[in-house]
Order: sequence, then C-alpha cells, then structure tokens
Amino acid sequence: GETRLDLVHKNVAIYEKIMPQIAALDFQGILLIVSNPVDILTYVAAKLSGLPKERVIGSGTVLDTARLKYELGRHLSVDNRSVHSFIIGEHGDSEIVAWSSTNVSGIPVHDFCEMRGFYNHDAAMEEIASRVKNSAYDIIQKKQATYYGIAMSVKRICECIIRDEKSILPVSTVLQGAYGIEDVALSMPTIVGFDGVETHVPISLDHKEREKLEQSAATLKELIKEL
Repeated sequence: GETRLDLVHKNVAIYEKIMPQIAALDFQGILLIVSNPVDILTYVAAKLSGLPKERVIGSGTVLDTARLKYELGRHLSVDNRSVHSFIIGEHGDSEIVAWSSTNVSGIPVHDFCEMRGFYNHDAAMEEIASRVKNSAYDIIQKKQATYYGIAMSVKRICECIIRDEKSILPVSTVLQGAYGIEDVALSMPTIVGFDGVETHVPISLDHKEREKLEQSAATLKELIKEL
C-alpha cells in the first residue's frame, strides 16, 4: 500500500551507509539508480557520493515513457516506434506527459488522431495518461511487484552507456537551471552515452506543462528539505 514517496526515509537510510563506501573507493564508473523513489535517491546519491552530476543517473521515466508510447500506438493503431513522446518530471504521481511536443513521425498527435478518426482528444489523452501513471500500481496489485518492465528499461539505459549510443532518454538527473529548475533530480529528455549524461535536450512545453513541471519539482524539494 505504499506509494513510491513513502519509501523515501527507508531507502535514504540505506544510501547513507552505501554511498560513503562507494566514494571512498575512488569509483570511476557511473551510478545508475533504480530504487524508488528514484528522483529523490538520485539526488541523494549525487550529494553523498560526490561524483560529478553527469555520472549519477536515475532510471527516471524511461519505463513510463515506454508504456505511454505503447498505449498511444495501440490507441492510434500504429507502430509505437513511430510515436515520439516523453513523460517528464517525477517518476510517480506528479509525472507529466509532454503532449505539446508529442508527434507521430513528425505529425502532431492531435492531427494524427483526427487522421485516424478520433476527435475527443482531451478525454482520450487524459485516460491514456492516467492508465500509464497507475499501471505500476495495477501490476503490483496483481503480482506483488514489477519485474520485467523496469528490467528492460535498465537494460536499455546500460546499452546506451556501454555502446556510447548517445540516445535520448528521459532519465533522472540533478537539474541546474533547465526550465528554471535547479538542485532537484527530475526526468527530462537527455543524451546518454559512455560518460553518462552529455546534455539535456530542450523540448517545447506549453504554459500548463511548465507549471506542472514546476509543481513536480516543488513536491520533490519539500521531501528533500525533510531529509
């Protein structure tokens, strides 16, 4: 019955023991954080390890984004590899679908919906976003935990690093001024390669999405203050 954020105090206590030991080893690799709440723990790992920010990466909303693209592909009866969209912000209850930049092979999603015979955009998009956000809870209710989805997401991130793919993934990193947000870890589209994070990729967000992103950051900052 716990939310991802309910786990914060338990897991931060564990990180307080682990991270100083990693720092003492003069660790030269990349820390890939998967444990929840992943954004808070990515921030904590960056602070406690002392590693450069680009070498501390959270799995972020990679899985959420994959689920979103799957649902959109199913809704529009199109291969989801042609769907380009991101879930940004917190990996959790305040996550945001960047609808304003969502497209299918360059065609804005609302235009593509009409091309496929769908006109009730807002209701359909809201339902899809809700289904994606709550999917983890549904899976946990049915089989006690999520396994394969997050495993595939971690595999994908590791491939990008090991192969130096420079792929764009919505991983969680400590932001330093992007979209006016700093000193908090959130998921944003990011070029990921052998050295970790290369750079964030700015995507167009409308006023409402920016507002939600700021609220998501504020929610996480409140938790950080408690730590």
